[in-house]
Amino acid sequence: MKLNFRISDEILVVSFNGELDHHTAKDAREEIDDVYNMKRLKHIVLDLKGLNFMDSSGIGLIMGRYKNVNINGGKVVLINVSDRVKKILKMSGILKIVQVYKDEFEALDNL
Repeated sequence: MKLNFRISDEILVVSFNGELDHHTAKDAREEIDDVYNMKRLKHIVLDLKGLNFMDSSGIGLIMGRYKNVNINGGKVVLINVSDRVKKILKMSGILKIVQVYKDEFEALDNL
């Protein structure tokens, strides 16, 4: 799993490349939290375009970031979500609390 980070104003944009599973979720979670907390940001945009696979550990990663960001009055949003991943997210119920946008422009307009 490779993560790419960009910061726009108070927004952390994280692009995933690879598989988000029980082998990679812990490191990804720690990297995201480190950048988010060090820079004192408000929102997180998770770009799932390069995500090849996600299991329940990925759901946990999203939920944990949602809880942390919510405490700061921010939002976690998802972009570039494949139909396969969207199906997993829908079954988990996470789409009831996390918005999905088609791309970064739409997400940034709604934060």
